[in-house]
Amino acid sequence: MKSGGFNLPKSQSAASRLAQHTDRHPGITRQAHHHVHTVLTPFIVTTHTISVNLCLVIFSRLTCIILHIILFSFPGSSNLNTSSSTEVSRGVAVEKLDSVKKWGINTYKCTKQMFSERFGRGSRTVDLELEAQIDMLRETKNKYENILRLATALINHFQSMVQTQQALGDTFTDLSQKSPELQDEFGYNAETQKLLCKNGEALLGAINFFVSSVNTLVNKTMEDTLMTIKQYENARLEFDAYRSDLEELSLGPRDAAAMVRIEMAQHEYQIHRDKYERLRSDVTIKLKFLEENKVCSLQVFKILWHLSTHGMLISSHLIFNLGYL
Repeated sequence: MKSGGFNLPKSQSAASRLAQHTDRHPGITRQAHHHVHTVLTPFIVTTHTISVNLCLVIFSRLTCIILHIILFSFPGSSNLNTSSSTEVSRGVAVEKLDSVKKWGINTYKCTKQMFSERFGRGSRTVDLELEAQIDMLRETKNKYENILRLATALINHFQSMVQTQQALGDTFTDLSQKSPELQDEFGYNAETQKLLCKNGEALLGAINFFVSSVNTLVNKTMEDTLMTIKQYENARLEFDAYRSDLEELSLGPRDAAAMVRIEMAQHEYQIHRDKYERLRSDVTIKLKFLEENKVCSLQVFKILWHLSTHGMLISSHLIFNLGYL
């Protein structure tokens, strides 16, 4: 049979023949699979390492492409000496190019350092005491956020109770006026509910003050400190990246060109070291002030909470002992 000038094959497809061969010779097929697995396993392990380096190379290439795009995107870049406006454009282009070039180099070095640390091939600067304080701050922030949620829920429930006591006291007052035979009993209960409502409002005010203080502490003071910590961690990564670069250059040849590169690397290393130490000092100071602020806020709240709770308990004790309820 012919179709469109081509002879249709009468034999089975390659896939069908392979399936039949597998059914007839299962032992040979398993040996072939084992052989393929043995050959490909080292290749897969090596590919994992190569992929990391390949990512870095691709990132470097993309950075170069971005630099070229930015350089030629400014008007007048092809004819820089025609007029004063072109000179201005040229200056802007050079400034932008230099800025993006520095960003690309810095990002490349930091990415390389991050991969090196993650895969255990690079060293990192560690301040054990400061990092322990940072971990403690993050843990404390999570606990305070939970306290904030619980205290907010307590306010909602307690406010409903105080409003119910207020409404109940008004109802008892109305009944005492309309029921002369039970005027004293309804009157006592009305006064009881009003007293409980008054002390409950005082306790509610203390809880509101506590929530406001904790909210400021968590969402402003702690958050500001964590932002500084984030800057410090980025500065630490940059410092280690330039430190590793300087160490790598120092182990290489010492010809004239290499000495120039080492001197430039030493300069960049010093800049990022100063930045790292400055931010580390800022984090240490903010952590100290944060601890002092936290202690002062909680001490004031403790006094208010104790006084309002004590007043409410005393009034409740007197009410039940006098038999108002």
